[in-house]
Amino acid sequence: MIRIANAPCSWGVIENVAGETGGYRRVLDEMTEAGYAGTELGDWGFMPTEPDALRAELDSRGLALLASFSTPWLQDPARHRQGEDDAVKIAKLLAAVGGPDTMIVLGNDPYGDPVRGKNAGRITPEMGLGDEGWEVYADAANRLARRVRDEAGIRTVVHQHLGTLIETGAEVRRLMAMTDPDLLGICLDTGHWTFGTGENPVDAVREFGDRIWHVHFKDADPSVMAESRREEWDGLTSTGHGVFCELGKGCVDFPGVLAALGDIGYGGWIVVEQDILPGMGNPKESAQRNREYLRTLGV
Repeated sequence: MIRIANAPCSWGVIENVAGETGGYRRVLDEMTEAGYAGTELGDWGFMPTEPDALRAELDSRGLALLASFSTPWLQDPARHRQGEDDAVKIAKLLAAVGGPDTMIVLGNDPYGDPVRGKNAGRITPEMGLGDEGWEVYADAANRLARRVRDEAGIRTVVHQHLGTLIETGAEVRRLMAMTDPDLLGICLDTGHWTFGTGENPVDAVREFGDRIWHVHFKDADPSVMAESRREEWDGLTSTGHGVFCELGKGCVDFPGVLAALGDIGYGGWIVVEQDILPGMGNPKESAQRNREYLRTLGV
């Protein structure tokens, strides 16, 4: 049965961007009050990193722990070991608190490559990895996912994401073709998919099927996407202008995505993520409206 969660990025706790977010207790309290049943971890150190302390905070609010974003530099062999070690560290905390169904959500630093970050939403093939780079990246992804499985007992999913080396549909397809389907699944993020690939996430559900192990529900404002492309904004600027709007106010076909997920037998979590920068809007009110919108769709 699909259950609905949220994540700290909906409160501006996003990829270590500096700014006031109100602290983790406020975020968890507001998430619970808005009607969500689970959460992702957020940036490392935002919530307690000692298992008993984290478990106590979540259990007291009836929240499940689901996953955490991890951003190793898979394109750089000199940094592979550190990236793997960091992912395993996070995975062990997830497993200790959330159990074997938690997941590492794998990306790379969305601000680490100046070309990709600057051109988020406008990536061309010339900006991508070459053949040798693809071999390095895919081998590293397999190896990291294997260590996460063997050392922590949980799975790893790739998150297609603006500003990273896996943004376009072609890049997702190539990575999936080059990686072990038993080791690496997909986190389908409907907003990043819409903006980054220019494709319909409904079609992505049908195409990737049982490799979709985790889902983020995020909407995308078509007018802001168009302005971003016209003005050549980077990913952070687009986020700051509200490209990821409240659910039902953008162009993502959520009824269609839900129907497609039902067709493939998806029974995992749906995590609402309305990416904002610290200080933007009223996160609790947006979280409440997003939850109410999903209830109108029957989830």
